[in-house]
Amino acid sequence: MVTPTRRTAMLQLSSLCLGLTSLQRHALAEMQYAADPNVIRKWMDEWIRLDRKPVGPLHVGRFRDRMYFLLRPIRWEPNPNQSGYKAVTVPAGFTTDFASIPQVFWSLLPPDGEYTYPAIVHDYLYWSQAGSKEDADSIFQFGMEDFSVAAPTISAIYNAVRLFGKTAWDEDARLKAAGEKRVLCRYPDNPTTTWDEWKKTPGVFDGCSSDAK
Repeated sequence: MVTPTRRTAMLQLSSLCLGLTSLQRHALAEMQYAADPNVIRKWMDEWIRLDRKPVGPLHVGRFRDRMYFLLRPIRWEPNPNQSGYKAVTVPAGFTTDFASIPQVFWSLLPPDGEYTYPAIVHDYLYWSQAGSKEDADSIFQFGMEDFSVAAPTISAIYNAVRLFGKTAWDEDARLKAAGEKRVLCRYPDNPTTTWDEWKKTPGVFDGCSSDAK
């Protein structure tokens, strides 16, 4: 049996080798006396949660209607237990309506809820279609977990996009094939401008480096 002193030394050494955060090292030290498997499991869940790091603050502009555009890129990166998924970078200029939730449900699930950041990533994945719809929906779920969204909310939103998102996926493919673009290179100065007006303005999609317009 490993004594507390030896265990403490081993855990401290492991934390240094793994490059853990101070919060994770504290949690690791706390675990040395945890004999209850439930305590250990809870600690492991917390450790994974602390590793979740969405990249890039959310800076957006808004059209007169409920359409928004990113002023800076944002990025989702898979956690260590999500190695089958690739990182996603949403470019500046991408236009989105945040979470596409029917208005009748806005009192319970507003479009700009705490799941807004992963909703934008999901919106971009539906538009770019660089991977599968299933992967896009899973990444949305993972992103909501990263933001510690309540489990019932995650379940409701994930199941909705998994079961009913095919129509939106197919419509995005149709619009993209027809020549529609979603990544702006120029932003409107007039706050009364609508998305429909601006996307028809010549040159607003020209001159930026993104290839996922």
